[in-house]
Amino acid sequence: MAAKSFDLIVIGAGPGGYVAAIRGAQLGLNVAVVEREHMGGICLNWGCIPTKALLRSSEVFHLMHRAGEFGLKADKIGYDLEAVVKRSRGVAKQLNSGVGHLLKKNKVTIIMGEASLPAKGKVSVKTDKGAEELEAKHIVLATGARARELPGLEADGEQVWTYKHALMPPHMPKKLLVIGSGAIGIEFASFYNTLGAETTVVEVMERILPVEDAEISGMAKKSFQKQGMKIMEKAMVKQLDRAKGKVTAHIEAGSKVEKHDFDTVISAVGIVGNTEGLGLEDLGVKVDRTHVVTDEYCRTGVEGLYAIGDVAGAPWLAHKASHEGVMVAEMIAGQTVHPVKPDSIAGCTYCQPQVASVGLTEAQAKEAGYRIRVGRFPFIGNGKAIALGEPEGMIKTVFDEKTGELLGAHMIGAEVTELIQGYVVGRQLETTEEDLMQAVFPHPTLSEMMHESVLDAYDRVIHI
Repeated sequence: MAAKSFDLIVIGAGPGGYVAAIRGAQLGLNVAVVEREHMGGICLNWGCIPTKALLRSSEVFHLMHRAGEFGLKADKIGYDLEAVVKRSRGVAKQLNSGVGHLLKKNKVTIIMGEASLPAKGKVSVKTDKGAEELEAKHIVLATGARARELPGLEADGEQVWTYKHALMPPHMPKKLLVIGSGAIGIEFASFYNTLGAETTVVEVMERILPVEDAEISGMAKKSFQKQGMKIMEKAMVKQLDRAKGKVTAHIEAGSKVEKHDFDTVISAVGIVGNTEGLGLEDLGVKVDRTHVVTDEYCRTGVEGLYAIGDVAGAPWLAHKASHEGVMVAEMIAGQTVHPVKPDSIAGCTYCQPQVASVGLTEAQAKEAGYRIRVGRFPFIGNGKAIALGEPEGMIKTVFDEKTGELLGAHMIGAEVTELIQGYVVGRQLETTEEDLMQAVFPHPTLSEMMHESVLDAYDRVIHI
């Protein structure tokens, strides 16, 4: 049987793959997308979206406990974990079916099954009905990534969880250990701690949220500790002894190993790319530490084969994957494109308080040889933050003293995951401190702090 022919085949329908497929179809290409599990990938089904739904529930729960501060009364405050999880799954399902609808609307051929690349320009898909052979001049790998499992710390779904188990918990943890304090680890720690779990976070690096600016990490740590979390930095979980009803963690901190008992452990120690079973080695694709090596245009070095999103390496963010998907589809369709710059991609962590950043940290800017000006503005100085009852947090900006270029912005506090986009747009438009100072920010808003932080960097701040 002759192979079905397409202009573009996308392997994986996560936020990179489905967006690449839609953009390709919009530009007149005949596109197929191959997906083995869920439309929308990890992000929509087991990552970004359902975690935000869970965190929203814990945020509302937290606010209910503060009702008295707002002149409100709320008695017998409680939660139903099953209902919280059910809402989260419902949100994921709604978006999952939305992706299928968008692909159909754009006339993308959807093939459910497991893909491999038997030869250049060829895709073989194992489906329920047997193998299906496809061919295309252009193939995009958007196979994503999965949780990294360390030897001895493997998940069992009952006592030791990955993010998937944590999204559909078999029980509510009483004493919880979270291994790893990146965005995934801290978001789950924040969620379960708010719902009453006694939570300990262990981080191997010298500080939690290690990719963030050191000052922001320090503020986050203080806030989490105030909420009752135990934070162990420069520490490593060496082994887990599993017994009925408890897990004993051997935690190395400094030169000594301490034993601590927990009933639940969440392992959030990074991710590994889904590169197996595709036949990449035989094609001559370079894979480095489970990630496909690409150039700035997501090309693998094998003609007509591209890799985008998590499988192509850091930063492991859905919006980076989507943007790369659009860029590659446009390039294939013959348009002029700009490569995605990793330092122009914002990172957002939806813990309580939220953390968001873009560009260089203060330390990175200094290391890169810049002479810098740094501005800071605290939430306590902002009228809207006080009115919201959210006086905790800060906005920090880093500028190149010579040119006034905004090198980086770092925030902690209420709604900063929404605010960061202002600085993202500013950097995209190559803004200087002068442009930001001349812009009129509406009052009363949290965004005014973004203005004041810039003013502070140039000794012109008004409200502190």
